[in-house]
Amino acid sequence: MKLSAFPRISLRIIALLYLFVLVVVPVGLIFWRSFEHGIAQFWDWITTPAAISALQLSLLIVAIVVPLNVIFGVFTALALVRGRFRGRGVMEAIVDLPFAVSPIVVGVALILLWGYGGWFGGLESTGFRVIFGLPGMVLATLFVTLPFVVREVEPVLREIGTEQEEAAATLGASGWQTFWRITLPAIRWGLSYGVVLTIARALGEYGAVIIVSSNLPGVSQTLTLLVSSRYTDDYNEYGAYAAATLLMMIAIIVLLLMTFVGKRTDTNQLSRRSASKEADAVAAPAETSPKTQESELV
Repeated sequence: MKLSAFPRISLRIIALLYLFVLVVVPVGLIFWRSFEHGIAQFWDWITTPAAISALQLSLLIVAIVVPLNVIFGVFTALALVRGRFRGRGVMEAIVDLPFAVSPIVVGVALILLWGYGGWFGGLESTGFRVIFGLPGMVLATLFVTLPFVVREVEPVLREIGTEQEEAAATLGASGWQTFWRITLPAIRWGLSYGVVLTIARALGEYGAVIIVSSNLPGVSQTLTLLVSSRYTDDYNEYGAYAAATLLMMIAIIVLLLMTFVGKRTDTNQLSRRSASKEADAVAAPAETSPKTQESELV
């Protein structure tokens, strides 16, 4: 269906205004308030001992959560797309459960499981503390970020089908060889987007982490908890804006890096394909038609 110029332009204007009000204005306001007192003051706010510790803890949680979610997400997507087994629908629902459950409920459930008097609370008697420590914060972040890699990789697997994998198996490739050389390169974009979403969600998680964290500055306070603590407890409004800006900068840097890596990968693959085609063209023997051969003989 083709729209005339006026409806088409109107829809674009409405969409741009919607994005401007919901995204550009709040983000721009935070940036402006963060640098209102100058770059030097902003630097002082994000280089305090509490801010540095919060940044290190947030990055540590991301460094633990992302690899685990990548491994679990890829193999779960493979099981859901390639596998045929009973309980597949239940598994699909479990993967989507973090979208439906409030992060606060997740934190409370972790306390009931791993806290004092919980099902696995006996671990604290051995000196291994889960709740109000790093393990509890990692578990909470793992739960809320669980679906992203699965849901980004799953449609790509459905789209590429199984023809190439079956051909590789026919030629004698093992399961791991097929995965590393056929499946993984084919799902790289979906996996990349899943990683970006996981990093952004892990950095910005608040509800589940605040429940299982002691929120002590320099001990168990992430950047999101630092923003909340500065704004509500310390009444340091500009310091909270500075910490929020630091979070956004990290997310933007991750997005730019993933885009750059993806473009470089595509460029390298295109150059390899063109080089391979050129080599095949040079190596291929020149073929002449029967009519050409007869004319040459004559």
